[in-house]
Amino acid sequence: MIVSIHQPNYIPWLGFFNKILLSDIYIIFDDIQYPRGKDYANRNQIKTNNSKLWLTLPIIGKSELRPWNKIELNNNGWQQKHLSTIKTFYKKAPYFKNYYSQLEEIYLKNHNKLVDFNVDLIKFFLKALDKDIKILYSSDIKTDLKGIDKIFYILKYVQATKYISGSGEGSRKYIKKEDFDKNNIELIWQEYKHPAYKQLYEDFIPQLSIIDLLFNEGPNSKNII
Repeated sequence: MIVSIHQPNYIPWLGFFNKILLSDIYIIFDDIQYPRGKDYANRNQIKTNNSKLWLTLPIIGKSELRPWNKIELNNNGWQQKHLSTIKTFYKKAPYFKNYYSQLEEIYLKNHNKLVDFNVDLIKFFLKALDKDIKILYSSDIKTDLKGIDKIFYILKYVQATKYISGSGEGSRKYIKKEDFDKNNIELIWQEYKHPAYKQLYEDFIPQLSIIDLLFNEGPNSKNII
């Protein structure tokens, strides 16, 4: 059983989905503290005719150090602004019409919590990538443990045999191979090499939101990630 655990970020980049596509189960890490600084939790980048642009969700509760699943959306009209921006820069993309109306439907639903909105989008993207994967919430796996102990508790709960971890500096600080060996779980470092694909406008820009890939490559996106 291959498992990945990650916070449900907003319109995530390709590496996020690569990790999920390699998994049998994706655990939504929704009961840990929401990050204090700037993060991909509520923002990501799309490509424009000039360069790239941040789309940022307005949220409530960050300064109160709430957990992920208690962060609220400030519904101040951002939905139409984000949709309008996406449409402006992607309406000429080859597969824009294939996905935009479904994306619009999700944006216009009445979401009060950030986690609910982001997860709806992630499920939509996985469907577009033709990936059927089991999704669980860490908040449904009850434990008072923290940090790496919490991760091991979750992994044992779902009977994981392999765990996929990002290989960034943050992960390597607390993810140790010897700890996984002791727990009879194989640690797999995700060494992701960002692919090139067709984009609108001029020079290729990596590490954008998955919507850039979908609008430009359509059904072939699953083969590119």
